[in-house]
Amino acid sequence: MPRRHWANLTSASALAIMLSCAPVLAEGPPATDPTTGVPLPETPQLKLLDSEKPAAETRDRAMVTGTVASGARLRGAASVDATAPVEEEPVALDVPPVEMPALDPALIPASKPAEPTPAPAAPVQATPAQPAPEPVVPASATIQAAPGPLQAIQSLVPAPEMPKLVIDLPPGLEFAADIAAQAAEAVAVRRLGERERGEIIAAYQANENRPFWIDGKGWTAAGKRIVAQLEHAADDGLRPTDYALPVFELSDKAQLAAADVRLSALAVLYARDARGGRLDPRRLSKLITPTLYLPSATEVLSELAGAPDAGAVLAAYNPPHEQYRRLKAKLAELREHLDDTPLVRIPAGPTLKLGMRDERVPLVRARLGLGPSDDSVFDRSTSLALADFQKKAGLPANGILSPRTIAALGKPATAQGEEDIIAQMERWRWLPPDLGAKHIMVNVPEMRVRVIRDGQVIHEARAIIGKPDSATPIFSHKMDHVIVNPSWYVPPSILKKEFLPGLAADPDYAAKRGYIVTRTKHGISVRQPPGERNALGWIKFMFPNEHAVYLHDTPNRRLFAAAKRAFSHGCVRVDNPFALADQVLGPEWTSERLKKLIGKGERRINLPEPLPIHLVYNTIVVGADGHITRFDDVYGFHRLVRQALEQQG
Repeated sequence: MPRRHWANLTSASALAIMLSCAPVLAEGPPATDPTTGVPLPETPQLKLLDSEKPAAETRDRAMVTGTVASGARLRGAASVDATAPVEEEPVALDVPPVEMPALDPALIPASKPAEPTPAPAAPVQATPAQPAPEPVVPASATIQAAPGPLQAIQSLVPAPEMPKLVIDLPPGLEFAADIAAQAAEAVAVRRLGERERGEIIAAYQANENRPFWIDGKGWTAAGKRIVAQLEHAADDGLRPTDYALPVFELSDKAQLAAADVRLSALAVLYARDARGGRLDPRRLSKLITPTLYLPSATEVLSELAGAPDAGAVLAAYNPPHEQYRRLKAKLAELREHLDDTPLVRIPAGPTLKLGMRDERVPLVRARLGLGPSDDSVFDRSTSLALADFQKKAGLPANGILSPRTIAALGKPATAQGEEDIIAQMERWRWLPPDLGAKHIMVNVPEMRVRVIRDGQVIHEARAIIGKPDSATPIFSHKMDHVIVNPSWYVPPSILKKEFLPGLAADPDYAAKRGYIVTRTKHGISVRQPPGERNALGWIKFMFPNEHAVYLHDTPNRRLFAAAKRAFSHGCVRVDNPFALADQVLGPEWTSERLKKLIGKGERRINLPEPLPIHLVYNTIVVGADGHITRFDDVYGFHRLVRQALEQQG
């Protein structure tokens, strides 16, 4: 075979091999536009048909792409005549157009028109013996690009509208850190318990330590109303100095935060004081056992924070009763009038009794408003005037000039009257806010029983109360049943004082008096069976309580004629008990029907519904016309309350 023929054959074979390897060599990361960073479309792969063989001229150094179609077939080696001349046949190329994807409009700059530029083809790696061929791009493949570097791309598709994000910070958060730091010290108010202090701090923590009563400018409207109510605490007989607020600067956030917490603590203290929390009645006497309705700190703060008028809500913790309102009005009236009683300083000295002589007697008479006297005898008129003063002052009305009486004489009469009214107002705080639409009121010092419905007295009767050494207790309860023909079981106190000594002296002591003695595991039980001589009479009104006292009839009805009727062992004896039964049992059980049961054995009758009963100790009562009526401090309870309030101050 001639050399030239072999050369042509070798060149054509090499070109075919290179064209078939070009797609493989071109694989790798997709080409990207160096200016915009946008991936360019892939160039279609060029495949050679198995029936077609490459042919190229070694004389041309340019690369030719396309389909090689040769009109002659290569002959086998056996049929090739090496001495025959080489026949050169023409090579025809059929190059199909390359379809390029449409260009994204967003990549076209808005400022300059696009110009067509040829897309570069993937380079083909040439053999070391031949230079790299130049790519040929079909005329149908064009790409739009800017004439220079692309500086900015403006999207032709508008971005979706994003919703506005509004962050609303809760008001008062700027005080949170200061309140958290100041709370423990700010709630340390005198007479406010640890439990209430903890509840106040917990209330602030639940509120994210935001203030309740201040803002950036000082007190809020609610805070101002609370402050105003605290400043007028004296109108309700309370002590304004117990609720004094510290002075603070509006520019000092720490002081504002402390003032907010302190106001909450003082409001809680005021609410509890208004409900009777200033004194513990049981510490004054074991016979004063009211049930106090003291609000918790959580209750007070929640009611004040959500109220349109926080001041009015705070004031409403005071008793709502009509008698309390009259006492409050009388207190204001006393304070309006200046005391014109001459202040006379009476020197200390020995106790003076009736008939004694002392140089201080003229001073005592002047202080009591008696006429002048040159005699220094402590006569009867001076003693009676002094006893009247002692009664009003809550002292034992014995007409003796003692050191305590001298101290009381050193105060103006107006001050004495204020202290009395304030002590009486304090005892009204011990009653439930709701006495009941229908209830029984037993005023022990007045020795009277009343049935009240809707504020009106529908029944009233005289009563016999306990003796000073067996005083009638003070408390509230509910009457739930009545017993006709009751038996009387002698209480342990009477059994110890009277029956045991009598039985020791005379074994028939109980039998002679109609009592039945029964031996029990714990000793003996003494019972008086029903009958005319029964200490309870024919009927008793039951409201089970810790003192084992109740209302009942009595066989000694003549005692009701006495002006002072402190004769019982603690229970309250009622005049005309069947009339009282008419009011508590309802129309089904009339007096006539109850009397038919007398002498037929013990019978229990339940009330239609429990009836509130209040045993109270009112030594000062103000009438609808403003007139004050005073009753004897038979057990000294009024004096105990007044002294306790004075000591607290």
